Amino acid sequence: MKTLSIDNSSTNVQSSSTLGIKTMALGTYGAYFALAVIYFWFGGMKFTHYEATGLVPLVSNSPLLGWVYDIFSVDTFSSLLGILEVSIGVLIAGRLLSPKLSLIGAALSAGLFFTTLSFMFSTPGVIEPGLGFPGISVAPGQFLLKDIGLLAASIFIAGHSLTELQSR
Repeated sequence: MKTLSIDNSSTNVQSSSTLGIKTMALGTYGAYFALAVIYFWFGGMKFTHYEATGLVPLVSNSPLLGWVYDIFSVDTFSSLLGILEVSIGVLIAGRLLSPKLSLIGAALSAGLFFTTLSFMFSTPGVIEPGLGFPGISVAPGQFLLKDIGLLAASIFIAGHSLTELQSR
């Protein structure tokens, strides 16, 4: 007796592909949303004295930014950084209007995260000497290490926005 077999492989591939595409779209726009929220939140905190004083060990030890406290007070520099960060958040959220806006925001974001990652090499207390590699402190070490993921998200958003611009 012969049995009849029905091949559902193309249906399974199509539904898996559709689920993958939907998941990727959710992740893509989730990255835009998450990065914008992070910038609004972190940027908003820069207007507080609490946050401003928390930046001092990072900024003052940086070869790139250590000079800013010669020009600006701790609170003024933090507020200027807050303006920059909130503006980056607005530009990234601006993807709703134009990929040009999110491309500019993502490029600025990548530059900011490259800068903050450089603090890992100049801020005292990042490495926990008694632990050996890969021993880093919770703060500032692990706090700064998260910026690798945020840098990757910034580069992803820049690429996604650029791809959208090029396809128009």
